[in-house]
Amino acid sequence: MKWIYLAAGLLFFFKIILLPNPTSQQSFPIVELIVQDTGVINAVSGVIFRNRLYDTVFEVVVFTIAIMGVRYLLANEPLSTKIDQFSDPPSRLLAQLGATIAAIVGIELAIRGHLSPGGGFAAGVAGGTAIGLIAMTSSPEAMQSIYHRWHAETWEKVTVLIFIVLSVLTLSGIELPQGQLGAPLSGGIIPILNILVAIKVALGAWAAVLSFIRYRGLL
Repeated sequence: MKWIYLAAGLLFFFKIILLPNPTSQQSFPIVELIVQDTGVINAVSGVIFRNRLYDTVFEVVVFTIAIMGVRYLLANEPLSTKIDQFSDPPSRLLAQLGATIAAIVGIELAIRGHLSPGGGFAAGVAGGTAIGLIAMTSSPEAMQSIYHRWHAETWEKVTVLIFIVLSVLTLSGIELPQGQLGAPLSGGIIPILNILVAIKVALGAWAAVLSFIRYRGLL
């Protein structure tokens, strides 16, 4: 049986290497069609926030459920009595500098994600990274106080609701003008959805980071 498997594997290998791909002779300008259809230069953002918007809505919902799950699973655990943080000046400086760079990159990805590589999810991850780095050098009580003072939990829920409403309107055929291709305001509703996803992911990451630090310390 081993020889049969080996022969089949060799035949399949030579088939891939030697025989031409029947679809390689044809040209499908899929990227160009997506750009024209969505009105954004970044075809990935066009696919995520228009061609696959139905899937993206549920990805946002799944992320929201994951954050709720973190809070639920850690709610009954004892609070961490000791939280080790960066105490030496070089580490604190590097963490704060990295947080500043990550925050700037996150803002750039959220605003211009439809014009260059990036987008709402990448921007939210960059924002969450910035918050995590700040949490390594700041008091957990201070981070928790800022989170509640700015009503971050409420804004997270509001952002999700606005995203779902705008997505439903878009899926129903109600769209904004696409504008000029390559302009900052091009792409209709896509730049707005990008920013909403970035805010939601960043705030959700903030909530998860606070929960883990509060109950488990710095991991």
